[in-house]
This record gives sequence, structure tokens and C-alpha cells, in this order.
Amino acid sequence: MGLYQHVRNTWKRPKESLPQRYRSSRMAGWRRDSVFTRVERPTRLDAARSVGYKAKQGIVVVRTRVRRGGLRKGKIHMKRKPSKAGVKKITMGKSIQRIAEERTDRRYPNLEVLNSYWVGEDGKNKFYEVILIDPSHPAIKSDKDLGWIASGSSHRGRSMRGKTGAGKRGRGLLNKGKGAEKLRPSLKANKNRGK
Repeated sequence: MGLYQHVRNTWKRPKESLPQRYRSSRMAGWRRDSVFTRVERPTRLDAARSVGYKAKQGIVVVRTRVRRGGLRKGKIHMKRKPSKAGVKKITMGKSIQRIAEERTDRRYPNLEVLNSYWVGEDGKNKFYEVILIDPSHPAIKSDKDLGWIASGSSHRGRSMRGKTGAGKRGRGLLNKGKGAEKLRPSLKANKNRGK
């Protein structure tokens, strides 16, 4: 078993491997930080490497915090049945991870979002680390794996257009086979009949 598999197993069973005191103290520190915090190196190296992270110039990792829970909706008092009020069990069309990517993209306009991964959650917040790339950096332009992101304006605003892993998951593009015929090229192209 390799190093990354050991790290992955540690994160799969956090209650057994990491003491509760250590995890809760780390979350308390993250809550005191600002919403966007640039980190020196990834917290989860296995997850970062699996979504394209490389330890080189031009790549930035930012930890961000987003609120947890479904879509909060005000109660409507309009002489209707309580079951039709539509307050509970309403969820956003986007995942919390996708919202985290988009907010980070707005915060750092000169960088592009490559991908992101979950690093923790508490009662109120979810924490994600977002991998950002500087498309104008010479080290990125000459990289054989990441050079495509600097190859033109077609890759600008990836997170806003649902081109990251979380975005593709939200658009249903990770589904294949029977039942996924109306997902490509997009839901709008198929009159939203895909999902």
C-alpha cells in the first residue's frame, strides 16, 4: 500500500485515526481565520494530487468556508396548506462545493480554478481547499499537464461555467449510459429534460 492510500484511509475514518480534540481545535482555528485563507501546502495531499495539484510555481491553494444546510426560504402566509408552504427540504441547484469554487474565483480574478476538495465541516460551515492556477505564469505555460489552461480564452471562468469536477457533477455529466442521453452538450440544449 502506497503513501497516498494510507493518507486516504486516514481521512476516510477520521474518528478512529484523528482524535476528536485535535479535529475540533483545528476547526476552531479555521473559523477564526478569514473566509479565504491561502495555505502553504494542501491539507489533504492525496485529494489534491488526485484533482491535479502540483507543487510548483503558479499554483495556489486557498482554503475557503461556506455555510452548511439547504436553501433557506421564508415562510409565506397566504392561506395555503402547511405542506404547500415550501419551506423545508428545498435545496440549491448548485452544491456547496460549487459555490465555494465560484466565490474563490471572484475573489482571485487573475487566477483560474482547477478543482477543489473537501477538508472538513462543523455544525455551521463546510471547508474546501480550492486549487488555483495562474495562466500567465511561465511555469504553467510550459507544463505539459497544465499548459492547456493558458492556451486561450476558452478556459476563462471555468468554475462559473461548471467546468470543474464539482460543476460537472452538478450538471449531471458524470452519468453515462442509459438515462444520460439528454445531458450533452448541455441541459439547456435539450430543453432541461436531462436531469
